[in-house]
Amino acid sequence: MLTLTCPYCGVKAEETELAPGGEAHLKRFGPGSSDDEFESYMFARRNEKGVHFERWRHAYGCGKWFLAARDTATLEVFATYPAQTPEPPPEVVAAIKARRPDWKGYK
Repeated sequence: MLTLTCPYCGVKAEETELAPGGEAHLKRFGPGSSDDEFESYMFARRNEKGVHFERWRHAYGCGKWFLAARDTATLEVFATYPAQTPEPPPEVVAAIKARRPDWKGYK
């Protein structure tokens, strides 16, 4: 079972206490964007096997959204961090590279 630690309240929660929110760090396009940009934002997701960045909400806890870096094949969690972070923090990237030296990096 997937277990994530909420970076806000510090509770280690199983996935049954959390609500998934999809891929993290997406560039959102608003009014005035092209059809291709909007379609890409709405429908195109990476969904890769391996290291992935996701949004989660601590639904049965503090209720806050946060981000998680994890391996989708093994359920190994590298880190969780605040939702307001625009890209993976350097310490998260370092933690991933320490455990996955062949990882190509974010994006």
